[in-house]
Amino acid sequence: MITSVARLLRLPLALLNGIVAAGGYLLCSGGAMAAQFWLACGGVTLLGAGSSALNQVVERDIDAIMTRTRQRPLPRGDLSVRGAAAIGVLCLFAGCALLAATGSLLAVLLGVAAVLWYLCVYTPLKRRTSLSLALGALCGALPPVIGWCVAGGRADDPRIVLLAGLFYLWQIPHFWIFQQRHLADYRAAGLPLCAEGEQGERICRLWLGALAVASLLLPVFNVIDREMALWYALLPVPLLLAPWRGGHRLLFSYLNLFPLLVTMVISIQK
Repeated sequence: MITSVARLLRLPLALLNGIVAAGGYLLCSGGAMAAQFWLACGGVTLLGAGSSALNQVVERDIDAIMTRTRQRPLPRGDLSVRGAAAIGVLCLFAGCALLAATGSLLAVLLGVAAVLWYLCVYTPLKRRTSLSLALGALCGALPPVIGWCVAGGRADDPRIVLLAGLFYLWQIPHFWIFQQRHLADYRAAGLPLCAEGEQGERICRLWLGALAVASLLLPVFNVIDREMALWYALLPVPLLLAPWRGGHRLLFSYLNLFPLLVTMVISIQK
């Protein structure tokens, strides 16, 4: 039961959202952590977990077809649809409650907006067009903004806009490589595919280049301080130099670590 709920909530991904929100908070607060820090991290994590649960409720027919997802709790029958939906809604309410406890109305509104966008825009469009990726990535850009707002920052500050943009750019090549590794599944489920073959690789390289450039702008806009700038400048290098052989394995592994590394640098520099 516990394992099934954990898979329903996709806890690693939910925790990543919470960690990235922590980076936004610490960037604004200068490294100081108050009770609001933990409320923000917990709230964003719960929103991510609840969104995942409801997404699996909606996409349970697709999940049953794809080899990668057919072991999830709903296709396996480990949880009922009603039970999974209840768990998802409970997580969403709990996440909103934690964000409300921070005293930041904007953080709550951004959290609700991210959930609605993910479930009501990205999830249905995923079946219709590959452009859903560009729209859905907006949700993944909001966690650092939520953390920033909880710490008292303005959402239009260039530093947090740049950081959110960085995490937006990161999602595009990450998902493209992920999809290439599971093409048979996506075809079997009848889901629209991003560009494939050499054309797809060229487009992915352009996104990686944009991600590398955006990364190097962080020290320019004081997201990364001067003491850490030299070390931080090494982070984008593997994005451009990692080999594409073997199903992009090394590049994909590094992309998985990239948001954690950026957040770590932000967290330790203050």
